[in-house]
Amino acid sequence: MYVTPRPTLAEDPLYAVRLGLTGALAYAAIPLINPALPPIIAALPVGLIAAQRKAYNPVKMIAAPVVMIVLVYVMTWLVEQLRPMPLVYVGAMWLTYFMAFRMILKTGAPAGMLIIIVAVLMSVMGMHGTATVETMRDGFVQAALVAAVLGPVVYLLVPARTKEMHVDEPVPSPGRVETGAAIRATALLGLSFWLYSVMQPSDMMMAMVAAMVIVFPTRTAVWSEAGQRVRATLYGSGVAIVILALFVFSQHLLILLGLVFLSGLYFGSRMLEGPQPSMVYQYAFSVTLSLVAGALSTQDPGYATFTRIVLTMAGAFTAAYVVALLDLLTNWRGSDAPHPANIPA
Repeated sequence: MYVTPRPTLAEDPLYAVRLGLTGALAYAAIPLINPALPPIIAALPVGLIAAQRKAYNPVKMIAAPVVMIVLVYVMTWLVEQLRPMPLVYVGAMWLTYFMAFRMILKTGAPAGMLIIIVAVLMSVMGMHGTATVETMRDGFVQAALVAAVLGPVVYLLVPARTKEMHVDEPVPSPGRVETGAAIRATALLGLSFWLYSVMQPSDMMMAMVAAMVIVFPTRTAVWSEAGQRVRATLYGSGVAIVILALFVFSQHLLILLGLVFLSGLYFGSRMLEGPQPSMVYQYAFSVTLSLVAGALSTQDPGYATFTRIVLTMAGAFTAAYVVALLDLLTNWRGSDAPHPANIPA
């Protein structure tokens, strides 16, 4: 599975400023849009924009939101058509997961992750009813449009130093990828029912931290990713508590935007030079944005933070254990030695 490399000071010295600005602008869009699910508007645009490296790439920056919108409409239609037939619905969920994981393992490209994200959220929300899945669809569309607008704006205001565009270098996984995909699809299907039983619709963006640990092709990488997600949750939750505590003393939008910008500046600087893999800090910023947005809308801050930490740790490590055990039993790769390109920078 391709891992986005760490941004560098030589190529993009203002990366942290851009990350903080993206978070602040995403938050500024929330009162304008008045979405039903503010955490999606807060976190998704940052996730799409923060994944960019080096110079502004208009194709990637526009393609990702467009693909996201198309996927959510397709999945919404599929869910609404199949929901009255539970067995067919569950089978279609598994097949969708399987095809997405097969794409990831066979090509190494991260595009399959978008399919996984949309498929999990839309299918789990479909269990709550048609109105809920349509609310989630609208939230994704709004967030994708916000990302499409903010991307060019933040790169115009804070451009990278280099003019070179980043080119992904995915590495396919060896072995019987169909077996690996089937293992991950089955584990994710079980995780989907767990998410349905314990998570509220407003918390679903948080639950993706647990779901994404199983996309990696080796047992070593799966455990490493699970650990990274848990550390990111702890870091992001700590910063969210600080923001909420400070916001209590002066409850003004500009104060909130300033605190969000500073948190993005901190995590962005850690992405450039921090001791942890850069994606830990990127995930942590998404955690912070989701928690603060949820706490200021419908959730109790303490409950939301506690729930995110506990459920993320439980979900991430349970999914990692199941996948690692089945990988060991089937030995579908032939070897568990991780490829250097699969080790996070």
